[in-house]
Amino acid sequence: MHASRILLFALLPLFASCQVFSEKPKTDSVKHTRLQGELSLEAGQLLFRPCQEQRRFVIANDGATGIMRDTSELLADAPGPLFADLRGQLAAIQRADVDGQLTLSKVYRLQYEGQGCGAVDFKRTILHASGQEPGWSVTVTSQGMILNRAGEAPLALPYLEEQLPEGRLNLSSDANGQRLVLWAAPQRCIDSMSGAVQHMSAELRLNGEVMRGCAYFGGARND
Repeated sequence: MHASRILLFALLPLFASCQVFSEKPKTDSVKHTRLQGELSLEAGQLLFRPCQEQRRFVIANDGATGIMRDTSELLADAPGPLFADLRGQLAAIQRADVDGQLTLSKVYRLQYEGQGCGAVDFKRTILHASGQEPGWSVTVTSQGMILNRAGEAPLALPYLEEQLPEGRLNLSSDANGQRLVLWAAPQRCIDSMSGAVQHMSAELRLNGEVMRGCAYFGGARND
């Protein structure tokens, strides 16, 4: 399978709202819904409440995603609820105490820290990657990427995206005196400081320095 390349030219630093490209809808997106909200554990069952809603859904198929294990480990350190970014299929069930059932197909993110439901940039974010020691983060949109490093001002860069087999991505930039390559691959990843669980591992190579971390797709990418 040949890698496909997509060259995105950024209008920096304006970050206009127009879309550079759009992907064809996938069959999975017709059957399943991506939801963000709060996840809690009650009487041995996981319950999910979408952002800005009062409805609650019992989580099904948790064994296939490992969400019960991850939630239990996170809740062991602090009381819930957790912020959860999930994909699954909603269905009605015969239970009076909940509004339905969510059968999971993917867990994008579980975390305590961060903006969660209040994240204003989530819908236009394609990919977010971050790591620790030293602290760094990269936020990717259709207009470019923003590199943040501890003790330095944010840096806006254009990038070249290479889509690789098995869901892997390579994002590279050679502008503003920086040589940056960001690799992301589907793999359960735990942030070393916050304990947040994300669905991709990441490796940032910046001017020859290698830094590792975790990543997740934002709302602008529906994989």
